[in-house]
Amino acid sequence: MRRLALLAAPALAMLALPGAALAHPKLVSSTPAANTAVAKPTKLTLTFSEDLVAPLSGIELVMTSMPGMANHAPMPIKGFKSEVRGKVLTVTLPRALPAGTYDLTWHAVAGDQHRIEGKYSFTAR
Repeated sequence: MRRLALLAAPALAMLALPGAALAHPKLVSSTPAANTAVAKPTKLTLTFSEDLVAPLSGIELVMTSMPGMANHAPMPIKGFKSEVRGKVLTVTLPRALPAGTYDLTWHAVAGDQHRIEGKYSFTAR
């Protein structure tokens, strides 16, 4: 009986943990927001439901279309700086994005160490 109690104690302790400790970060808001058109953005901001682990969270940004250029090949955007402060991931671009459509793919890691990913599109005009 004592042995059973010793084996059950860790399982019971896990059940007693608060649910928030096991939660994954969720994207709460973003600027620019999904499916919106903005004028010449120089900064992108993503706000999550949990504090992020800075070195493990970030974005990939790809220009998927450009006005007046049919069959524009996807063009990855490089050279930006990412900064994490608490729940907010801020991306500072070296210059305003040219007119076109962009896919932003994000990945976020919070205290639970699980990587969560998502994607949305926006247009720069």
